[in-house]
Amino acid sequence: MTLSTPSSSTISVHLLTQNSHHCTTSLSSTMSGKKIITVFGATGVQGGSVADIFLHDPKLKSDWTVRAVTRDTSKESAKRLQQQGAEVVAADLNDKSTLVKAMEGATAVFAVTNYWEKCDMKLEIQQGKNLVDAAKEAGVQQFIWSSLYNIAKLSNGKLPNVYHFDSKALVEDYAREVDIPATFFLAGSYMSNLPGASFRRDPQANNAWTLSLPVSEQAVMPVFDAAADTGKFIKAAVLNRDKVLGKRLLGATNYLTNAQIIEGFKKVFPEAGKTASYKKLPDDVFREFWTKYQGAPEFVAQELLENMQLFDTYGYFGGESLDETHALLEDKLTTWEEYAAKTLKWGEELK
Repeated sequence: MTLSTPSSSTISVHLLTQNSHHCTTSLSSTMSGKKIITVFGATGVQGGSVADIFLHDPKLKSDWTVRAVTRDTSKESAKRLQQQGAEVVAADLNDKSTLVKAMEGATAVFAVTNYWEKCDMKLEIQQGKNLVDAAKEAGVQQFIWSSLYNIAKLSNGKLPNVYHFDSKALVEDYAREVDIPATFFLAGSYMSNLPGASFRRDPQANNAWTLSLPVSEQAVMPVFDAAADTGKFIKAAVLNRDKVLGKRLLGATNYLTNAQIIEGFKKVFPEAGKTASYKKLPDDVFREFWTKYQGAPEFVAQELLENMQLFDTYGYFGGESLDETHALLEDKLTTWEEYAAKTLKWGEELK
């Protein structure tokens, strides 16, 4: 599951609006002799990680300039990107002409959409197709699409409602059909979804730290620190362009069972971990959490349940090995233990 836990049925994404300063700044990027990477959602989790590594990595920053696309160029996160050397622009995912402008002159593009803002599969597919069409029109040499598996197809129709996976997979299919030079990055399960959300103190278990999900203790997740590590995969993609065109990069540090996630927590927090355990939630309890306490529509609660069931059945990445992707990486990925130790999402007690 790749979403951050929402506080309501409104789940935010970076909507984009056109920026009038595009032409001047893109000319300066071209004149500098550096290649341009256009990064959509540059103040978000995945896009922010990509922008960060291209701005600061010694191997990348001398050859690349970042064109950061975000919803609001006046917000603080966008200003920080500009201060770090990024060209900050805006565009509208629903207006292809603005996307073409954001991609003009770019060698590579990292494109990500957010289903969770509107929870509308058709809208996300259209936005993704707009990005693909714009990349083709702009002559982008490597379009890197943040994709996912088609779960309806993978499960032979038994998990038909995991829309946020299937929509991205259908955009991937479209990119292949129109034959643009593309690489597909598949984000694993965000480690950030665990602390303070599904992994928290349970008043019904003497306040012990408890990981609660509607799957078995042996269900397998491909986990990764999206904010810290997405950029490492995209770095590998551009440095190995010819090798990865048409290929998928699987965005995960490793596969962990729920039991192993608990064990990792115990290693990092031996005192708090003494009574830590796993609890399997009944399906109806999980759905009720999302509808009653998070304000999500019924179809979203069912979607998230089937997303969870994927871990126990067909596999988030269909059981595919991570080895081929890892062989391309130059940078060490964040382990679950390292993430657990540094995150503040546990709250005050485990800082």
